[in-house]
Amino acid sequence: MHLKNRIGLISGAVVKVTAIATAIIIPISSTLSAQAIPPRTPWGAPDLQGIWNHGTATPLERPEEHAGQNQLTDAQIAEVNNTQRRADGANARRATWWERELSDGRTSMITDPPTGRIPYTAAATERLRGQQERLANNPEDRNLFERCISSGIPRLGGIYSQNIHIAQTPDHVLLLHEMIHEFRIIPLDGRPHLPTSVQQWLGDSRGRWEDDTLVVETVNFDAQQQFRGLSQRSVHLTERFTRIDADTLRYEVTFEDVTTWTQPWTATLLMPPTDGPMFEFACHEGNVGMTAVLETARFEETHRDDLR
Repeated sequence: MHLKNRIGLISGAVVKVTAIATAIIIPISSTLSAQAIPPRTPWGAPDLQGIWNHGTATPLERPEEHAGQNQLTDAQIAEVNNTQRRADGANARRATWWERELSDGRTSMITDPPTGRIPYTAAATERLRGQQERLANNPEDRNLFERCISSGIPRLGGIYSQNIHIAQTPDHVLLLHEMIHEFRIIPLDGRPHLPTSVQQWLGDSRGRWEDDTLVVETVNFDAQQQFRGLSQRSVHLTERFTRIDADTLRYEVTFEDVTTWTQPWTATLLMPPTDGPMFEFACHEGNVGMTAVLETARFEETHRDDLR
């Protein structure tokens, strides 16, 4: 699924990218002691192109048992990673289709605030507590992910299909997310955001370069799009992509929304490259998976007493 030949007719605009090089690497002397110079595109921008994996066993929020602890011990890292690799007991089903991401030793992806926890407002906490059990009377009762409409952004870990294919032109960056095959076409030409009345599943993104870091700001999310159970309608995302070396892309995302969080908060992860092609994630609205969900719900309702 390499995007080497053409990308066209996306988001209502024809964007042609012919013969995109998947990697233009400038040789770097092994004797350099300074920070490695990131590879460059033919037009001089940092080269972020390739397929990168955002999977990790590191949780987004710091678990209560690790409060005040930024880094796991070697023994704790080994325990987490052994659990990820285990194919027996409660995790047996993971052996066939879970991608076994490993811990990087951190106790949370959240780097700010220092607690490693999401700083919810009192109102947001109340909204989370007041959420009702999701119904299964109709497909519309299920979330966007289950309906194969959108997996949303940002992508922070996951259980499988954790790849992001990045391609570049001088004035655009393209991100193809493997999960639910979602595209993001991000202009770099300084154009303003769309009017706030234009809402989209993945929001409206605009990018710029700050030294060797790609900074992407996204607003105007559809009100139905959610992050961890809460609407992203008024969320302002700031993402930062930095090529550290040939084998590492640093990703940082900051969340802002005064109606949901008491302060902006930031999560960070390091993404390694993925070997081989990225395959199609053939998820579409109305597939048999949704039928199975609804049929199972009807069965459980009918046999509720037998299942206890």
